[in-house]
Amino acid sequence: MKRPSALVDVFLVLALFSCNSWTTRSSSESCNPNYVEDIRPHSVSITEFGAVGDGITLNTKAFQNAIFYLNSFADKGGAKLFVPAGQWLTGSFDLISHLTLWLDKDAVILGSTNSDDWPIVDSLPSYGRGRELPGGRHKSLIYGNNLTDVIITGNNGTIDGQGSIWWSRFRNKTLDYTRPHLVELMNSSGILISNLTFLNSPFWNIHPVYCSHVTVQNVTIHAPSSSPNTDGINPDSSDDICIEDCYISTGDDLVAIKSGWDEYGISFGRPSTNILIRRLVGKTTSAGIAIGSEMSGGVSDVFAEDIYIFDSHTGIGIKTARGRGGYVRNVYISKMTLDNVDIAIRLNGLYKEHPDDDYNPDALPVIEKITIKDVIGENIKRAGLIQGIKGDNFVNICLSNITLSVSSKTPWNCSNVEGYSDLLSPEACDPLEESIFPEHVSDCYNPENPLRSSSTRNQGASWLLSW
Repeated sequence: MKRPSALVDVFLVLALFSCNSWTTRSSSESCNPNYVEDIRPHSVSITEFGAVGDGITLNTKAFQNAIFYLNSFADKGGAKLFVPAGQWLTGSFDLISHLTLWLDKDAVILGSTNSDDWPIVDSLPSYGRGRELPGGRHKSLIYGNNLTDVIITGNNGTIDGQGSIWWSRFRNKTLDYTRPHLVELMNSSGILISNLTFLNSPFWNIHPVYCSHVTVQNVTIHAPSSSPNTDGINPDSSDDICIEDCYISTGDDLVAIKSGWDEYGISFGRPSTNILIRRLVGKTTSAGIAIGSEMSGGVSDVFAEDIYIFDSHTGIGIKTARGRGGYVRNVYISKMTLDNVDIAIRLNGLYKEHPDDDYNPDALPVIEKITIKDVIGENIKRAGLIQGIKGDNFVNICLSNITLSVSSKTPWNCSNVEGYSDLLSPEACDPLEESIFPEHVSDCYNPENPLRSSSTRNQGASWLLSW
């Protein structure tokens, strides 16, 4: 059943992107790093390097040359590359440390539709191959490796991947390598991505991998609901991540936390931890907030609040399988509103997609201490589909104060799971019907100060300069 009116959607989107209202409401609860007040001492425009913003001229060399020039200022306070109004067609280009990439209000960076303009790079060691095909993968449109103090921002400029040609090649099975992301930063720290619109990514939109201290805030991400695997923001084997005040509408998970795939993720062994998500609005054919399915390096200490998901398949999802290994623990999700969602909560231990046949089927994931509370939902088809793995139960799953208007006559379907609940409507499935209070409070994850990330992140974030 569709929602009775689109006015609520319009209101929420307008509210989300009204800087004054959101800044006032959340100023005490923001992951803003500690900015140094000094402006970047050196600034150039992409036009100074011969770029033409007509949407036709290929400007890859101009971006590469501009950034090469600005690298000489990296030890002199850093530099800013200004992209003015126009449509700036380009292939992949690399960022440098101590750089601000600034897009003006009417600036659009357009990804080339020629795959030759997206070079092939090695597969990630925690994946062992490209995510879609064996071998390498196309480099992201905006890429960086081993960087610190990088800002990608602007006055709500746009980065458009023009992904339709890639989506067609995926559907037609004519890809030679895994599709590229819009932004991928590797082995980097001190990253801020803000005040931009991301459109039509060929694959995932924003992918920090092996990174620390990353903030993504005030961004809009959009791709058609039919676009395959256009995830919004995917922190991957990364720590100290803040995602806040974002609107995302894509063809896959809005936010998906990952940490490597089967034996490769287990061997690489870098977890994703200390992930903070709040004030997220969006819709998707998949999950609003997802963990996995690639989680073999482990995921822990995830905190999410003030989430609104509508016209979507799943509200909250954890995806894993026999052979993944790793763990998902200490997850706390609260203050979530769902509207017209097929499955409110889905914990899936049967997600049987593997990189190759060399995975160890005896590598069992540990899923424990997952707390979901303070959730309301209208027009929900099913409250929960919670399927652990036979011989490897999901344990200490705690559901509290959840009220859902559900159309299914069997609102819950639970197997191979152990946990507790309080104040659920409809009533919980049998494995979760035992009360949390008072005996089992300590079995549930309940961080003493879930907003602690704001202060700890700032202590490690003095690396950022204002623009």
